[in-house]
Amino acid sequence: MLRQNLTQKQQLKINPQQLQMLELFHLTSLQLEQRIKNELEENPIIEEKETDEIDTTNSKEEVQEYQDWEEYGYDDIPDYKTENKQYYQQDDMPDKPIVASRDFKVDLEEQLSAIKLSETDQAFAQFIIGNLNEKGFLETPLETLAEDFSLKTMQWIEGEDAEKLLHVIQRFEPAGVGSRDIRECMMLQLKRMNTKCPDVKAALVILEKYYDDLKARNFEKIENALQIDEEELRMVLEMMGSLNLNPVGSTEERSSADTIIPDFFITHREDGMEVGLTNQRSANLVISNRMKAMVQQAEKGKDTRAFQYLKSKLSSAEWFVNAIRQRETTMLNVINAIVQYQFDYFQDGDKSQLRPMILKNIAEMAGVDISTVSRITCNKYVQTPFGTILLKSLFSEGIENKSGAVISNKVIQKEIEEVIKREDKKSPYSDQQLASLLATRGFNIARRTVTKYREHLQIPVAQMRAFWA
Repeated sequence: MLRQNLTQKQQLKINPQQLQMLELFHLTSLQLEQRIKNELEENPIIEEKETDEIDTTNSKEEVQEYQDWEEYGYDDIPDYKTENKQYYQQDDMPDKPIVASRDFKVDLEEQLSAIKLSETDQAFAQFIIGNLNEKGFLETPLETLAEDFSLKTMQWIEGEDAEKLLHVIQRFEPAGVGSRDIRECMMLQLKRMNTKCPDVKAALVILEKYYDDLKARNFEKIENALQIDEEELRMVLEMMGSLNLNPVGSTEERSSADTIIPDFFITHREDGMEVGLTNQRSANLVISNRMKAMVQQAEKGKDTRAFQYLKSKLSSAEWFVNAIRQRETTMLNVINAIVQYQFDYFQDGDKSQLRPMILKNIAEMAGVDISTVSRITCNKYVQTPFGTILLKSLFSEGIENKSGAVISNKVIQKEIEEVIKREDKKSPYSDQQLASLLATRGFNIARRTVTKYREHLQIPVAQMRAFWA
């Protein structure tokens, strides 16, 4: 039986273009450049203006040059510059020199040359270095390498001598090079640490005797064997987790450097601060007038498919250019709101001047949604006179002190660092003592809060600080 019901309900639907807009807010400078490049390739209606276009309004005398053959034939410009344009113009010289990548095996051979060895041992050690993979591991069994070397050079290498030469290479830098597996790589790094430290001792025992139990996550067996509790085992495992699993890393990791490209800049001037974007792309993106004319012609013609295609491309191009402009306008509004809110901090970079700031504060000042502020500040950096700062690091919760003022938890973390720096290294403060000392300075926080901030600052517990003193 059919029935009809009349219902009333509310639904929130997001336009697909709004989703694309939110995605643009989230992009970093490098990601935005790639997005613009893809859009330029896919949509012929969008054009990119050159920033240094040739000025064609020069006078006739300036344009006409080398009219006389003698002047042209006997000029001082080398022929290769006039015949082949594959060279750097003086204005287009790269800002940084091109650095040639250096193979880690060359460094190992230089370290090997500083050791006195016989010719045979020197040759076999070089043979081992040549067989290391790109991450510095020796994947080929040592016995196989010795046999191959003996057959090629007709010089016999004993197994014991081969093992000794491998140990020589394993003492080179970086730590862990020449290891045959991850377990040996971690052990080589631990042996270069302070082996008297209880954590290092326990880690070596785990790798030597209980490696299979570690892979099987049989933590109870390890705790009973080493006679340690769960907290101590966790600290040992955290220390082991900080070890490098690739002695030299891959080729891409060695060749690429972690370069931060800031999205904003702040400079100090006599009349105040100047805030802006490091790279404004909307000024270079325009709609092609030639393609616009083609759309108009297609509208008058009979080919409806061509008109619909060009019209969709034109609509997409206009939206993309306007979206880039809106992105930059919103980014400027957000960074101006942050600078206004944290004006005292941006004067000299003193962290004690940081005010508690959450996304809602900036959203209300900039007149945008909280999610927009979150996307704009995510993975974005600002270049200041006192360094490059991650915008997300400026946001913090507030804690009320004795006088009733709300201060940022960044200030409390800085106080904890200062107290620990001035403590007696042989008798460091516990977390409870730190909480009591902070209370005398007007910061009433619980011990567990001190523990959370101390761990966030990567400061060891009092027992470990006393051990390292």
